[in-house]
Amino acid sequence: MTTGNPWLPFGTRPEAGIRLLCLPHAGAGATAYRSWAQGLPPEIAACPVQPPGRERRRGEEPFTSVEPLAEELAGVIADSVRAPYALFGHSTGALCAFETLRELRRNDGPLPVHLFVSGRCAPQTPLTRHDLADMDPAELADLLRRLGGTPEEVLAEPDLLALLQPLLAADFSVNEGYAHAVEPPLDIPVTAFAGIDDQGADVSSTEPWAVHTAREFVLHALPGGHFAIFESAAAVHSRIAEALALYRGN
Repeated sequence: MTTGNPWLPFGTRPEAGIRLLCLPHAGAGATAYRSWAQGLPPEIAACPVQPPGRERRRGEEPFTSVEPLAEELAGVIADSVRAPYALFGHSTGALCAFETLRELRRNDGPLPVHLFVSGRCAPQTPLTRHDLADMDPAELADLLRRLGGTPEEVLAEPDLLALLQPLLAADFSVNEGYAHAVEPPLDIPVTAFAGIDDQGADVSSTEPWAVHTAREFVLHALPGGHFAIFESAAAVHSRIAEALALYRGN
C-alpha cells in the first residue's frame, strides 16, 4: 500500500493494530527498514520514513538541521498516521524521532505510545563535529569504515562516495550540529538499544536517555558496533513486539 506521501513511501497500514514509524541513519533511506515488515509480527506495521535527499527523494535538498525536519514530519504524522503509533530511530534518526515527538507535544499533536532509539548517545551529550563536505574520498572512506555498515565495495569507489557525500554531510550536520534545549520529560516509555562496541553510542553513553521519560526506560545491550540493531534484527524485533504488546490487538 502507498499513501502518496513522500515521507511514507510504503504506506502506514491503517488496518494494523499499531504503526511503527522508522527513521533512518545518516546517508540511508526508507529501504533500510524495508525487511522489518517481515521480521515484526503482522499486527505491527513497519512504516519506513523517507526524509528528502535520498532514494526516490534524491532530487530534493536534504535538511541540514533537525528543527525544520521535525516540524515537517510532525505535520505529516498529525495528518496521515492513524493512532496508535510508535517511533523508532537509529543514529541520526534517533535524534530526529526524539525532536519530532517533542514538536508534536509542543503543538498538541497526536503523540506516539512509545519511543525506540538506537545508535545515538543521549541528546544532551555534545558531539564532535566532522566537516564531511570538505573531506577527500580517502578521509570520508576512513570515517565510514570506522563507523561500519558501509560495504567495502562502496568505500573503494571514489566516484560513488562523491555522489553520497552531500547527503552524508547534511545528515551529519543534523546530528552533530544539534543544540539540546531542556524540556520536561516525555510522558511515554522509552526503549534504547546500544551496541556494546559502538564507539559513539555504547551502553554508558546511551543510558542518559533515561532522563527524557517520566515513564519506564529500558536499555538493551546488543553484540556488535554501530549497526548492531540490523545484525541482531530478530532480537530487536522481539523486544519491540514485547514493548508494544498492549497495542497489537487494537
